[in-house]
Amino acid sequence: MRRDRSERIAAEATAWLARLESTGRTPSTEAGLKAWLLADDAHRRSFERAMDVWAIIPGAAELLAASLSPARKRSGFRHFVEHGRALAMAASLLIMCFVSGWFLIDGSTTYSTVVGEQQVATLEDGSRIALNADTKLKVHYGKASRSVQLDKGEAMFEVAHNARRPFTVEAGNKRITALGTSFIVRKTGDSVAVILLSGKVRVDTLDAGTAPRATATILAPGEQLMAAAQSPEVVTRTSAEAATAWRRGQIVFDETSLSAALTELGRYGGQHIELADPRLGGLTVSGVFATNDTAEFAHAVAALHDLRVERSDSRLLLTRR
Repeated sequence: MRRDRSERIAAEATAWLARLESTGRTPSTEAGLKAWLLADDAHRRSFERAMDVWAIIPGAAELLAASLSPARKRSGFRHFVEHGRALAMAASLLIMCFVSGWFLIDGSTTYSTVVGEQQVATLEDGSRIALNADTKLKVHYGKASRSVQLDKGEAMFEVAHNARRPFTVEAGNKRITALGTSFIVRKTGDSVAVILLSGKVRVDTLDAGTAPRATATILAPGEQLMAAAQSPEVVTRTSAEAATAWRRGQIVFDETSLSAALTELGRYGGQHIELADPRLGGLTVSGVFATNDTAEFAHAVAALHDLRVERSDSRLLLTRR
């Protein structure tokens, strides 16, 4: 679960801080810490919180330095390490209490997936969020509201009904409000798509800040709202089967340009497909394909448009015959 991951990262941040305080800043320690911080933004944030907590522990650094008397210092490095570890562990426990409390007070949890990864999260009220590949969102639950900020990617929401605690999703300049419903929101660049699978949702357009405009769009099941910044909204009918195909490991294209199809397929990983001639990107493709088999897709497109597939260890190249 994401909370477990947050606590694990907090523990790692505490361990790094204790290591620095107990052994000093050696080049190898600093190099290891730098690599750990650069590996994930969550590492950096957690380490900064741990440092904040460490700073408010009265005399923590001085206590560690003074804990070794001159006689003990002369007794050798082994005693230094053992005593330092004991004190560092005690300080770590205190830091962990503060860090865990931070997450509880903040009330927010971030969920994210990388290319080729999908994830399902069950929230405290029973609502479920399925994240498609390369997606990032933040969930905040308050006493009177449930809100999600979708930064990028695509997610399917199955919302537990609670009229006194509205469930909203913000993506770009759109705010989607739902009560006991199932829907998909996708954010790509400045474009936002909302697909209603069941129930009812209201889509508001937010002006500067968070104030919604006077008008709103109400979607019915099977409708899709498409909007880009500075462009009018477009509502069309869509297929729920196609919209949720990614939950079954599939992807559906309907007269989609080859360049757009390759961009979409790239979210799911697999062997990279390239075009020998950029003009091939204007060809269209239709059909249902497996998200985890780019080779199958490449050969299907080649058969459809009389192309040739050249294979190497790192890529598949589509060329004209």
